[in-house]
Amino acid sequence: MSATPLLQITRLTKSYPTPEPGSFFTVLEGIDLTIHSGEIVAILGRSGSGKSTLLRSIAGLIKPTSGSVVSSGHEVSGPNSDVALVFQSFALLPWLTVHENVEVGLQPLQLSDRDKRRRSMEALRLVGLEGFTNAYPKELSGGMQQRVGFARALVVRPKLLLLDEPFSALDVLTAENLRGEIDDLWQAETFPAESIVMVTNNIEEAIILADRVVVLGSNPSRVRGEIPINLARPRSRNSDAFRAMADHIYTVMTHPEREVAFISPAQAARREALPEARPGAISGLLELLHEYGGKEDVAVIGDRLRVEADDLLPILDAAALLGFATVEHGDVRITPTGIDFATGEIDEAKEHFKVAVLEHAPLVRAMHDALADAPDGELDAQFFLDDLEETFTMEEAREQFNTAVNWGRYAQLFEYDSDEEVLRVHREHAE
Repeated sequence: MSATPLLQITRLTKSYPTPEPGSFFTVLEGIDLTIHSGEIVAILGRSGSGKSTLLRSIAGLIKPTSGSVVSSGHEVSGPNSDVALVFQSFALLPWLTVHENVEVGLQPLQLSDRDKRRRSMEALRLVGLEGFTNAYPKELSGGMQQRVGFARALVVRPKLLLLDEPFSALDVLTAENLRGEIDDLWQAETFPAESIVMVTNNIEEAIILADRVVVLGSNPSRVRGEIPINLARPRSRNSDAFRAMADHIYTVMTHPEREVAFISPAQAARREALPEARPGAISGLLELLHEYGGKEDVAVIGDRLRVEADDLLPILDAAALLGFATVEHGDVRITPTGIDFATGEIDEAKEHFKVAVLEHAPLVRAMHDALADAPDGELDAQFFLDDLEETFTMEEAREQFNTAVNWGRYAQLFEYDSDEEVLRVHREHAE
């Protein structure tokens, strides 16, 4: 991350005069916000909270009453050449073709007709409209028209892309498809902008796309606080961590008086207890199950292994949690993924375990994500223990921590120095 912010907003205030002499209506008051290269920031707030006014101030389309907007080290005093804006309405010129609408964004640039055509085609290809270059807006669906809007913004290759509720005018399925494509481009590091600032009223949309959410108050609008979205990408609405994050933000949004508190990795994981089972025990059970033909009665397995139920059940629970086995009507059956884990070479088994842990063990994933975001890639064990103790007893928190450490170590997601009680990102992940 660059030391110089991509955008720095300091004490930004915007007021408008009212019909009453000497009276003003303040929309934004004392807004402080920093945007760095390589992040997506979502701005959430109730209707009338000044979200669009803030975006237009960043773009240089509105002059602030006081305060400053500094873009790439230079104060914005007019249209900001570092940004491009995608509006809620499609705002296409109906008498121009698709590629002509896209080229409108290039008019201020001193480019040849050939270069304009090349860049517009690249932008249209990026949004999946290369076959519609000569079509007119009336021939396109709403989703396709908004894709043209994205292409028109991206063709100028902005440092910062501003999105003003760009999906709100689309049907649910079209909006979901377009959000997914943006997320795919961002994850693939092929998105043609360094950062995105997105205004939205959709909490799930913010969680899916953003690295952090800025919550605005209203009357006048002030920054109430920020919430980091420490969830691995791609993000599933069905995960416990996603639902917990959505519930937390919804509570914040519906209670203006409430402090915008950080929701920790363990809180986002909903604190579902990890079964106390070591990877070696899970693998051993699955190997035996595979030898037995892939399916066996739980009681028979316990009898053959001469293992008490209290010791066997956590191993079964862990295998089921990680997707390596299913347990139903007293029978346990190994899954294809479980077979791959149990029969693979050591490195292959560890890779299968890592994939399963990141997908099915939110606490381990959250610990890894927190370490990845931490300075120098390390955190004290007490950071996680204090957090876990908000839900578990001290003894249970330590057990959960130990299990997560065992799983994370085996998956080579992080390392643990028991002498210093410090967790570190695994060396390969830190590179």
